Amino acid sequence: MKFQGSIIKEQGVTFAIVIVKRHIVDNRHEAEKVIASFQPIFPGMPIILMAQDSRGRPTYFGRHDIAKFMSKVPLHAVPWKEYTLH
Repeated sequence: MKFQGSIIKEQGVTFAIVIVKRHIVDNRHEAEKVIASFQPIFPGMPIILMAQDSRGRPTYFGRHDIAKFMSKVPLHAVPWKEYTLH
């Protein structure tokens, strides 16, 4: 499975962001399962999920301080890349 994500280091914290469908971030149980499934790709890192609404506005799910930080970062400033989950 291919997916879009990014590894970011900010203020001494290295974390991962993964783009998912909106219904995943809207369902806490599902979001936590998805975060766990990505842990082998981003070992030891906090993982933040990001989904966009129909207007392209992002919503973040994950560690509160990181999600709040990311809500202030323009999406075009994130260095997105394609990953493969085996």
